[in-house]
Order: sequence, then C-alpha cells, then structure tokens
Amino acid sequence: MASQPRVPGPGEQLLEQLLSSAHAATAMELPALVQRFADAAGLDRVDVYLVDLQQRSLVPLADGPPVLGVDTSVAGSAYRAHALRVEELPQGRITTWLPLIDGAERLGVIGATAPAIDGALLRRCRMLASLLAMVITSKRSSSDSFARRTRSETMQLPAEMLRAFLPPRTIGNSRVISTAVLEPAYEIGGDVFDHSLTRSTLHLAILDAMGHNLASGLTTAVAMAGCRNARRAEAPLPELVDNIQQALAQWLPEQFCTGIFAQLGLAEGVLRWCNCGHPPPLLIRDHRVLDRALERQAQPPMGTPALLADVRWEVHEEALQPGDRVLMYTDGVTELRTGGGAEFGLERFTDSIIRATAAGESAPEALRQLIHSILDRQENQLRDDATLLLLEWCPPESG
Repeated sequence: MASQPRVPGPGEQLLEQLLSSAHAATAMELPALVQRFADAAGLDRVDVYLVDLQQRSLVPLADGPPVLGVDTSVAGSAYRAHALRVEELPQGRITTWLPLIDGAERLGVIGATAPAIDGALLRRCRMLASLLAMVITSKRSSSDSFARRTRSETMQLPAEMLRAFLPPRTIGNSRVISTAVLEPAYEIGGDVFDHSLTRSTLHLAILDAMGHNLASGLTTAVAMAGCRNARRAEAPLPELVDNIQQALAQWLPEQFCTGIFAQLGLAEGVLRWCNCGHPPPLLIRDHRVLDRALERQAQPPMGTPALLADVRWEVHEEALQPGDRVLMYTDGVTELRTGGGAEFGLERFTDSIIRATAAGESAPEALRQLIHSILDRQENQLRDDATLLLLEWCPPESG
C-alpha cells in the first residue's frame, strides 16, 4: 500500500509562506512579513536588528524599537556569543534573542517576545533566524536600505568605492575561519582585505596603497581586481602577484602598493604566502604571539619599485598547528600615536592581541574586541587606515 504524502505542519507552512513572500519583498517590507509570522505563531512580536558598520550597535530594521549596544545589552550578548539569550521583561513577558548568522558572518539578531516560548516555538524561531539571514544577505547588495540602517556617519567617496569591493566580513567552514575589520570605517583610503574559500584552500589578501585619497583607492581597486583575476584563473602565487605588479606599473606608474597574498591548505594546515613590502604576519598559538615566527626577508612593494628591482616573488611556507591563528595587519595599526604622542608600536599591539585572544572568544569576536581596544585608545579617531585580518585553522579532531 502506497504511503500517504506527509502534510506540512502549521510551523512549516508559516515558514514556507514567509519564504515565498520574502523573495518578492523589498528590504523595508521584511519587518511587516516577520510580524505576520509572529502573529500566526502566537508571538507578541519579532524584532529584527542589524549590526552597524563598526559592530558597536544593533540597529532595528523597523522604525520604533530602540538601538541596542553590542557590549551593553542582552541582545548584544547573543550577537557576541553566537548563542541564544533570554531576557525577562515586565508583565511576565520574555524576549528570546537569537543571532542572525549567514554561514560564518554575523549580521545581527532577532528578538522573539511572548509570555513563554516552548521547544516547538523555539525551533520555529531558529528556522526564522536562518531564513532571514539568507534573505538579508541576498537583498543587501541590491538595496541601499540596509546600508542606510547600518551607517551612523556619511561615507566618504574613497571608502564607498573600496567597500564595494569587499567580501563578507567573515567566511569559514568546519576547518577554518577568516575574519577582518577595516577602520576608519567611513574614511578608508587605501586599505582592503580579501578572502575566498574553495574546497581545499582558503585564499587571503591584505593590501595597503600609498597615500590616503581617491588615487590610493584606485590603486587598491586595480590591485584587488588583479588578485581576483589571477586567483580565479588558478594562477600560482608568484604569477598572481606579478599580474598585479604589471597592472600597477602600466596603468598607475606613480603609485605603489604593499600587500600579503596567502593560501592555506585546509587539510594539512600549510600556510603559503608572498609578502610585498608589508608588515609580516603574526602567529598566535596558545594565546601567545610567537616572536618573529612568520618574519621573512622583505621584498619591495608592487608597482614601479618592484619593476625597477626586477624582483622575483618568493613564496614562504609555515605548517600551522590546530587552533593556530594568523593575524595580518597594515602599518596604520602600529604607527598610531598614543595620547602622549609616542608610537603605538608592535609591542603594544602584541599586548592588545594577547588580551583580546586570552578570553577564549571566537575569532570574529576577538577581532572585534581588538579593533575596539585600539580605537578606544585613539578616541575613535585614526589618521591612517588600520586593517586587521585574522584566520584560525581548526580542523576536526581525527578519529
């Protein structure tokens, strides 16, 4: 006897209806769709919050709810920990906060408010959070509404141009995570990062062009395009760097750019990289920065200086251990000035890294705390770009 087809339950039907409607909705119609789900599911309301550009505030997608601090609210705790948090409210209500995560990237949180939330309703809320994360990611590149909500200042033109090139802030899988931050968020001039995953390899880049203006941004944009063009053609690292080198020397002969281009083999954990006039990466193991572990002989920046030197790009290798983190940074970090006018320097920077990683936070959260500790020293005012890119190799334990 043929089995009868399974009829979707009420919760599945609600989510199917929401998904179908969300595809055709604009960004600002999402809150109304979510509230329809809340009404049908027996919730008082569901609030959607997005994290701002600097990851200091959670901003409501709808008008009305207050802005919440990432470091000072229960909702912020859910964002920081990538985990459920429950907040008790007056009149016997509770809000269950769930992170909005697309793959490895934290987008914000949702808050589901009701007299009580049982296991079945909680599962629906988790499914809603996953669905919303995918919908928001798919729509934010084609809608300015998300950018407007998550910005607290006017974006300068060079920063607008470079941010159009940036990948998601965090990517990862079961073996590796790569996460980055870029400051000053609204005034970057010549720094960018890039990361991309294939089945076997994590590809990484960090770039810093000469100067801090639109010409710097154009230099970085050409370098980024050259990097991706060669990477997608599966060029080896020296050929990838040479592709950028030739483009800069031909089209922007007065400009030059430093950078690191790296590949991490996901199975064996071998890091391979070329360093083009850039500060060397730092290796963090057991919450310690290993002194000069990834320091190698310097090569010139890309552009005319490298062309004149007729340089051959060297590829360096280092075998990582499970749990190792590698931090790449631009010199805008170490060349900051303290309140007394002294240079921030590598030693202070290293101390800040140790404090940020010693608490056992995830890589994205450790990096968020690290850049905020640096910004707070500078009263959120940087004179040069400061970019940080952190990878963590975390292969599953072998059986």
